[in-house]
Amino acid sequence: MAQQLLMPKATAIWLVDNTALSFDQIAQFCKLHPLEVKAIADGEAAQGIKGLDPIATGQLSRDEIARAEANPNHKLKLSEPKVRVPESKRRGPRYTPVSKRQDRPNAILWLVRNHPELKDAQISRLVGTTKSTIEQIRDRTHWNSTNLAPMDPVTLGLCSQIDLDMEVEKAAKGRPLPTAAELGATLQPAQETEKLGFSYERDDHKEKEIDADAVFAKLKSLKSSTPDDEDDDHY
Repeated sequence: MAQQLLMPKATAIWLVDNTALSFDQIAQFCKLHPLEVKAIADGEAAQGIKGLDPIATGQLSRDEIARAEANPNHKLKLSEPKVRVPESKRRGPRYTPVSKRQDRPNAILWLVRNHPELKDAQISRLVGTTKSTIEQIRDRTHWNSTNLAPMDPVTLGLCSQIDLDMEVEKAAKGRPLPTAAELGATLQPAQETEKLGFSYERDDHKEKEIDADAVFAKLKSLKSSTPDDEDDDHY
């Protein structure tokens, strides 16, 4: 793996401010365009970025800068690192111990049933299986499909809960939002809601009519009782 410069723009700022290197030399070393380096020198770009000393970081030597300043055609070269960091190995298919390989079909069946949104590639990453095996379990054409029982891959130790949650979250991002029918929540037709509102108004009207009749009945009773009282007073 080729060595790369740390923070190219910050390094370019430091070289512009502290050396007599040309814009082309700085641009070539920092993998920038010469016009961008010129804009940095004019204060039109990279404002607010603090310069990074490549000598302090061990990526450039003073002798190399001096040679480049003396020769405009000289191209700056990165210094050899003092410590070699081993390259990370490319991540391949998940390794499954031999003792747990017989449980993979049960885990696949569990994932297919409980997380149908997962793609075959995601299931393969979780339990370390092949696409053909997943298709056979989906189609029930697996040689041992009659004896399979869905089992949680986390419980079986084939993957971690964090890995499973991450794959489910990735699958959920690309999944369309559920419809109202899928959620089981449907709106009532407008005719029904209109009828409900109309019935409420009629009930209120009836109650008003009943109240009015009661009031008139009370008034009549009061009128009928008034003459009797007067007759009693007369005698």
